[in-house]
Amino acid sequence: MKKGKPAKKYSQAGRVHDIIRLIEARHGITIEELAEEGGVNRRTIHRDLNAIEEAGYPLVSEWEEGRKVYRFLTRFKDVPPINFTLQELLTLSFLRSQLDFLKGTPFREDMEAVFRKVNSVLPPRYAAHMERIARVSLPLLQGARDYGRVAEELKLLRDALLYQYRVTIGYRAKGEGRPVSYQVDPYTLLFYKGGLYLLGYAHNRKAFRTFAVERLTKVEVTRERFEMPEDFRPEEQLKTAFGIVEEAALPVRVRFDATVAHMVRDRLWHPTQRLVEEKDGSVTLSFQAGGRMEIIAWVLSYGRHAELLEPAELREEMGSIAAELAGVYGKA
Repeated sequence: MKKGKPAKKYSQAGRVHDIIRLIEARHGITIEELAEEGGVNRRTIHRDLNAIEEAGYPLVSEWEEGRKVYRFLTRFKDVPPINFTLQELLTLSFLRSQLDFLKGTPFREDMEAVFRKVNSVLPPRYAAHMERIARVSLPLLQGARDYGRVAEELKLLRDALLYQYRVTIGYRAKGEGRPVSYQVDPYTLLFYKGGLYLLGYAHNRKAFRTFAVERLTKVEVTRERFEMPEDFRPEEQLKTAFGIVEEAALPVRVRFDATVAHMVRDRLWHPTQRLVEEKDGSVTLSFQAGGRMEIIAWVLSYGRHAELLEPAELREEMGSIAAELAGVYGKA
């Protein structure tokens, strides 16, 4: 380290952010160069590099012209060979077919690229077998969403998720005319009922928000990094929701008649659920969850075979919807 270089007075998190930026900006950088840039000693840089690895960044080191340089692993060719059994290839093919709802997104393109690379190293006989097992499952998608319009936005969002960059998004909410701008720390992507949703912290709302990806109108990636809270777990964030809508939990009780009871009893609808078998073959399902419209839509999907018993305010709303439906079909 050159003499006279003043040490920067900020936390390890700040140094780590700077180191990540330097490694990304250069093809390879040494510990000496990092120490000089940061105004700290080699031991401090070693600790920071360990923190970067523990955070999940693909950090690798190589010797070049007698120097040990650090860079991030970004190329598939740098990954050691991986062997697959036929059973594992079958499972991969099954998962590949189930991702048809991602058509038009960079995620689908990446999956196809992975399979092209797998096929390129297989013997011809195995490659032909892969094509056959690719057809062992058939996804039947109804009402699939069109992500082709937001493909470029998704590419930017993918990078922001990988490197924890803050983003500015334009979002057109349901029923809104003009898009609203949000500054968001993107935490995770949610897969729900065949759709993609972004869960992140919206700074101009000072709260977590869930965004339907197909409603994005723009994504701008800043070079400002964010720190994800150590105790953040997406499943904990949504544990009181019936789906993905965060609302105050309500005590919900629904009776399903004997015609559809078998469709209800064999599934997990919510972690808090309790099922009671009735003598007439019906079942009563109880749970604590929020998401008023999601609960109502779910009960309505069973038609006359489901009756919402509690809470009283949702039962009253269901009654109004049923009356409106009777009016529509009565006219017919």
